Amino acid sequence: MNEEYDIVIIGGGPGGYAAALYGAAAGLSIAMVEKDKAGGTCLHRGCIPAKEFLETASVYRSVKNAAEFGISAADPSVDFAISQDRKGKIVEQLYRGLAGALRGRKVNVVSGVGKMLADRSVEVTTEDGTVSKLIGEFVILASGSAPRSIPGFESDGRNILTSDEVLDLRAIPASVVVIGGGAIGCEFASMMADLGSKVTLLEAMPGILPGCDNDVANVVVKSFEKRGISVRTGVAVKGHEPRANGTTVLFGENERVDVDAVIVSVGRRPYSDNLLAEGTGVEVDERGFVRVDEWMRTGIDGVFAIGDLVATPQLAHVGFAEGVLVIKEIMQEPAVPVDYRNVPWCIYCHPEVAFCGMTEESAKAAGFDVVVKKDPFGGNGRARIVGETDGLVKVIAEKTSDGRAGRLLGVHMVGPWVTEQLGQAYLSINWEATPDEISQFIQPHPSLSETFGETVLALTGRGLHLG
Repeated sequence: MNEEYDIVIIGGGPGGYAAALYGAAAGLSIAMVEKDKAGGTCLHRGCIPAKEFLETASVYRSVKNAAEFGISAADPSVDFAISQDRKGKIVEQLYRGLAGALRGRKVNVVSGVGKMLADRSVEVTTEDGTVSKLIGEFVILASGSAPRSIPGFESDGRNILTSDEVLDLRAIPASVVVIGGGAIGCEFASMMADLGSKVTLLEAMPGILPGCDNDVANVVVKSFEKRGISVRTGVAVKGHEPRANGTTVLFGENERVDVDAVIVSVGRRPYSDNLLAEGTGVEVDERGFVRVDEWMRTGIDGVFAIGDLVATPQLAHVGFAEGVLVIKEIMQEPAVPVDYRNVPWCIYCHPEVAFCGMTEESAKAAGFDVVVKKDPFGGNGRARIVGETDGLVKVIAEKTSDGRAGRLLGVHMVGPWVTEQLGQAYLSINWEATPDEISQFIQPHPSLSETFGETVLALTGRGLHLG
């Protein structure tokens, strides 16, 4: 007999489980189909594992520089297998917490591969080949994404690694090429270099971190180069020639570099393979993304799509927001579509990057007359204390008719712990606050957040330390 629910969700990643938990809290009966474990890429093969390794790199970097603080810690070494085991424990603890929350909300987590059929039911195939069917008044497609590959660099698990495979390493390669200078590529390059690997970062675009403000990206480049990372932009990879203990990467104009491993980090593709049977009516574009409107509706009554499966920022917290939005839409509650122009972005390389809203370049291209202020972390007392002074805060505001700084259009940060400081900037952008309004809030002293406060105060024309 077919099982019936208010909602059937295909995919248990951030978008899927957020919709499940939020919907169950509203009293809806929900089945969530997941082929692996609840938590998806973010928990098991992405955000959480990667950040654990970046924290390992941060601790190692701190220990190496401990003499500056009068602490003797000569010749520290890295046992990456221990960090790998620690990562596994953290992931398992978080997974158990999530699984418990789903059980507590009475969400039926169904193990298997889900496919939506033409009659809008969901067929589930388990690992042993058993097939069952779930019926929901509503269906949410949230199957996530998989790493993209590039021709000539197909993964072999040894010389050529995807982002998934890097996170299973138990030792750091002595030398690596990272292909792709986006957020994930920069995080891997930063981590590997800090843990002792000789790193070459190759990016086909003119600069790394596409979408970031140029001033921010330039700080990252300088930091990378100072730490021995070779950053090569505007170059295309041509292929590689395997060797006994590694491979030789060919790139640019007849250039080559011998490395132990290659990390391919050129983004992720939507995992829409075999998701939809013939005749569903759900549209998929040429890239594999499911087409949706601003309410995440597919165009087929009662069918929604969210997360990495749709062409919105591939961020876990965007998936959370889309999942909540869909439940509100189903419940016919007041809701506001996600404003993708102003979502918060955080990149956990060293130095960290965090931003929301427009860059200076995009604001000008959109026709805004802008006022810009930048404040380096070098003048921040807390940054001096922790020994992390590379970086800056940049605030872009709309220029009013009288020449003053009006509503904030963008905030861009690079430096110590900026991923933990973006909150007030994100609220300011989305509430369309002005420097006059924001500057009335007191920043604690000494704190890293003072740099944001000082930058905004300077936009009023009366900064304390910044002109």
